[in-house]
Amino acid sequence: MTDWPEGYGRRVLDEVDSTNAEAARIAAGLAGPEWILALRQTAARGRRGRPWVNPEGNFAATLVMPMSEPPDHAALRSFVAALALYDALEAVIGTRAGLSLKWPNDVLLNGGKLAGILLESAGGPRGWLAIGVGVNLLAAPDAAQVEPGAVPPVSLLVETGVRVTPERFLDALAASFARHETTLATYGFDPLRRLWLDRAARLGEGVTARTLRDSVSGVFETVDASGQLVLKTPKGRVSIAAADIFFE
Repeated sequence: MTDWPEGYGRRVLDEVDSTNAEAARIAAGLAGPEWILALRQTAARGRRGRPWVNPEGNFAATLVMPMSEPPDHAALRSFVAALALYDALEAVIGTRAGLSLKWPNDVLLNGGKLAGILLESAGGPRGWLAIGVGVNLLAAPDAAQVEPGAVPPVSLLVETGVRVTPERFLDALAASFARHETTLATYGFDPLRRLWLDRAARLGEGVTARTLRDSVSGVFETVDASGQLVLKTPKGRVSIAAADIFFE
């Protein structure tokens, strides 16, 4: 292990139900941020409780952090994590060609979904934030297992021929995350926002944002200072805090 960031814990588990579930179990006893890597998960999950297909050899990890910030600021860690994933993938592939970021929390490779991020939190005097990260290092789920209209999944190995172990990828990801977290703490969200937009998928193009209640279509104009998606629609500009994004 090289260049592991100072102040971050690291634990590698042969098997666990879910790294986010493990984060919730250990969070209260942590003095600082800790990465949890599982070589096998038995009950992985994604956004909105959807199952996350995670074959052995793929990457499944969670960073759990003590957190006393307001929820809207804590949620900016999805951008920190996305940029860290982008940098780690660029490092192991050797190029940024084909990589892009899909709001709010996916990393794409050659137009397919390579990685996803899941944030969960708990408040109170010993509040915490868990940032779950899944990357298809070796294998991607079958397209039939994803929601109709969603970006099809891809794997790093198939798309690039690059084979990397979860442990090695964790080293690269943890170092990248620590750098971007320092930027957030020192300079605020704006530098990360500009970096993210430079890597954004479908910026300036038409997308559809679907929430649990409705659907909004428009041109992806920007991400605002609070991390919300801004769409230009026939009825004016619309800011969206949380949604699933579908490409047109």
